Amino acid sequence: MIPALMPNYNRADLVFERGEGAWLWDAQGRRFLDFGAGIATTSIGHAHPHLVSAIAEQAGRVMHTSNLYRVPQAERLAARLVEATPFADSVYFSNSGAEANEAMVKAVRKYHAANGHPERFRTICFEGAFHGRTLAMISATGNAKYLEGFGPPVDGFDHVPFGNMNAVRQAITKETAAIMIEPIQGEGGVRPADLRFLQELRATCDEFGLLLALDEVQTGMGRSGKLWAHQWAGIEPDVMSSAKGIGGGFPLGATLAREKVAEHLKPGTHGSTYGGNPLACSAGNAVLDVILAPGFLDQVDRVARHLWRGMQDLAGRHPKVVAGVQGAGLLLGLKLHDVVSNAEAQGAAVAEGLLTVAAGMNVLRVAPPLIITEAEADEALGLLDRAMLRITPGEAKAAAK
Repeated sequence: MIPALMPNYNRADLVFERGEGAWLWDAQGRRFLDFGAGIATTSIGHAHPHLVSAIAEQAGRVMHTSNLYRVPQAERLAARLVEATPFADSVYFSNSGAEANEAMVKAVRKYHAANGHPERFRTICFEGAFHGRTLAMISATGNAKYLEGFGPPVDGFDHVPFGNMNAVRQAITKETAAIMIEPIQGEGGVRPADLRFLQELRATCDEFGLLLALDEVQTGMGRSGKLWAHQWAGIEPDVMSSAKGIGGGFPLGATLAREKVAEHLKPGTHGSTYGGNPLACSAGNAVLDVILAPGFLDQVDRVARHLWRGMQDLAGRHPKVVAGVQGAGLLLGLKLHDVVSNAEAQGAAVAEGLLTVAAGMNVLRVAPPLIITEAEADEALGLLDRAMLRITPGEAKAAAK
């Protein structure tokens, strides 16, 4: 008999009752170090006092009014995001990463149509991408596993190998409108795009009159050590999506755009009932208070580099299990050999009291809250070390010790 809660998730048998900072406690009182952060979402940790206070205060006033009326909290958050994001002139708020990406693709198509080129509606995407679970976004993602059983893919998305500039140029036609890419593929194996590749994509968009659309749902809001991951490459997109960490765990998505793109989303072209409501944007403002505080992003970068070095050492101690380390900032992954699956590694980590997230290409992903300390990074490394010993195959176990 089917459960009342639809069984579309393969949930671990864990129930968490409370959290504080980078830690969670389950119903039996066992403590876990959370290096999954709700899939890179609880950006400033669990029960952050400033975020909790902002949500509680706003909930006691008004939670939702709809976008039929002005929302001062949204106006303030948009203005602050624009001020902190050099390329952006305007922001649209939604509820999730998939919605932010849908708005981004619609904005791209509307831009070209408004400029006399309605035939330019196709977007070049990359193999290994993940852009969300709506019908259009599973088509943009292009993963056969996600597409199976949902009829023909939504037209307008062409896929090329990640990092292959020749393939990108060959895919451009008179119908091409944009190139959409994640600076670091999260679900696709925690694979960072080469900074030069991102620079070449920007130059190619300029050359062919295309828009550069960046999916920073997982990489943005400080996870890379800068507010946006694309800033490491010294480039600027034309339109960009954000979600996950932007609300610190409260559902919130955003699409940031240059004026030339945003000006064509006039009343009636796109919208959301919940998007940008007072409660969500109060959460967003509270998160931004923390992330934009002096020294915060520098601290993220320092801890991320410390964690990277520790994971490299870990890989060296377990060469029969770990093939390497990849990623950037506080979005890192252990690439595992075929002798062990990422699901097995994830289970071993849970057994040691560490929460991680599986990713594509047999990668074990770590994406902790941005507020972790070096001491917490070291504790996670110790737990990962013990987890690797749990799964080290046969004769390699003694060597790894």
